Amino acid sequence: MSKRQEPTQQQSEASSSEVNQTHFGFKQVATEQKASMVAEVFHSVAAKYDVMNDLMSMGIHRLWKRFTIDCSGVRAGHKVLDLAGGTGDLAAKFSKMVGPTGKVVLADINNAMLTVGRDKLRNLGLVGNLEYVQANAEMLPFPDNTFDVITIAFGLRNVTDKDKALASMYRVLKPGGRLLVLEFSKPQSELLTKAYDLYSFHLLPKMGQLVANDSESYKYLAESIRMHPDQETLKGMMDAVGFEQTSFHNLTGGIVALHRGFKF
Repeated sequence: MSKRQEPTQQQSEASSSEVNQTHFGFKQVATEQKASMVAEVFHSVAAKYDVMNDLMSMGIHRLWKRFTIDCSGVRAGHKVLDLAGGTGDLAAKFSKMVGPTGKVVLADINNAMLTVGRDKLRNLGLVGNLEYVQANAEMLPFPDNTFDVITIAFGLRNVTDKDKALASMYRVLKPGGRLLVLEFSKPQSELLTKAYDLYSFHLLPKMGQLVANDSESYKYLAESIRMHPDQETLKGMMDAVGFEQTSFHNLTGGIVALHRGFKF
């Protein structure tokens, strides 16, 4: 009978180090560092974020967001959380839909993005039913059962612990409420995948350099998309934290997918 070997101190430290690491694009970084590194990316791109969104997607991001809004079921009097809401594209629409008896909370972990979003919405004259909160998706600072609808558009892939964030969203959602996750996903054809890779890793960083004077941030954004869970995996993650009747709808050949789940 062989004697069981105890791990050496070096092995234990290596194992501990692996456990406490996560991905930042294609790199491995300390888990506790990722949030600040993502914050630096979005602080860098905040001022040019809307312009780059239009250029990167050739304006199609507006159609993806319109589809999300159409699937939201938001109506007058609802309380809506637009999480990782950035410059407020969804919040602006929801503000008009919920009316004076409703409320929209635009939340983002990044203060620079939140500032751009607040200034943009105020310039549109949207002030009465909007609230701005700097918040970490993994630890949402709201009571249980607060919101009728939660949306997170192009933000979940930047969260360090996605399972923890989804559980936090489930907690603050009212029974009968729904979550919508709009995010880049896995293209459904090999040809589209090749074309998308060529665009993402060669053209996108060059566009970032020309428009935002920042190629590295857009290189990270392309890498973060590839590291994000695919459609079925994300659906399973939503199921695991309690969401029911989960589903997803592929947009633009699966380059983007809208996931939906309900709390009952």
